[in-house]
Amino acid sequence: MNGSLTIVFAGTPSFAVPTFEALINGGFDVRLAVTQPDRPSGRGLALSASPVKESALKHGVSLAQPDKIKNNESFRTQLEGLHPDAIVVVGYGRLIPQWMIDLPRFGNLNLHASLLPKYRGAAPIQWAIAKGETVTGVTTMRIDAGLDTGDILLQHEITIGPDDTAGTIASGLAEIGGQLMVATLRGLQTGTVQPRPQDNAQATLAPILKKEDGKVDFGRSANEISNRLRGFSPWPGAYTTFRGKTFHIWQARPTTTKLPSAELKVDGSLAWVGCRDSSLELFEVQMEGKKRMSAKDFINGYRPKTGERLGD
Repeated sequence: MNGSLTIVFAGTPSFAVPTFEALINGGFDVRLAVTQPDRPSGRGLALSASPVKESALKHGVSLAQPDKIKNNESFRTQLEGLHPDAIVVVGYGRLIPQWMIDLPRFGNLNLHASLLPKYRGAAPIQWAIAKGETVTGVTTMRIDAGLDTGDILLQHEITIGPDDTAGTIASGLAEIGGQLMVATLRGLQTGTVQPRPQDNAQATLAPILKKEDGKVDFGRSANEISNRLRGFSPWPGAYTTFRGKTFHIWQARPTTTKLPSAELKVDGSLAWVGCRDSSLELFEVQMEGKKRMSAKDFINGYRPKTGERLGD
């Protein structure tokens, strides 16, 4: 039964690939993959294909890479000619115009990496962890003209562990999300999935990350800094300065040791840095221009002294 649904898929990053491949493996008729144009990357600025494009080529799915879509008549004609039952959108990176929203009978279905209406926006996983949430999840929703404001279809919740980062949570949610989208489409087809409106009063925002978000403020509590460190890993990370050079903190854990904010304490192969209420024990760090290293290697290589400060 599910094979009768004609699908157009719009997505770009690696997070979108499990959903794309779940639709193909689930027997849906995926007629077209829409993804961002190839972009220059690397030192040589060679053109690089998106992960969704690479997957589409592997599976023999037709590709479209329009630079713009809102007033693109040729692209509109192409989509209208396919008569899709649904357009599935995962991290495509373009606002979906109204003509595209109105085209399929089941609408444009988005996989969003939060439990909507919480964390609407571009960086839901990162901000959920940075804000200290202990649960998150994925939501399938019907796109409307707002920012992640459309009706909810299905949701799946997971636990955020104390050592989870945005990277580890994203990989898990991507796989879960693929299966959730399959279940959503089948439920819409059989009438067992019914849209329900979001409670806008409960909405929170997860704006796109900026590099400055990773700058460590030692006036925050140790837990706050730890959560932001995990939420902003791998990008923009958690960074400050040491002896005038950029200093990344990649792994650290709150402790009860009380130290003045931003002040280091060194004891043998162990190092702590003071926060507003206590301190963080440092486990993995990185000096500007160097590879990541353990706290022990940092201490042996740079000989930091108790009382030195970060961020000055």
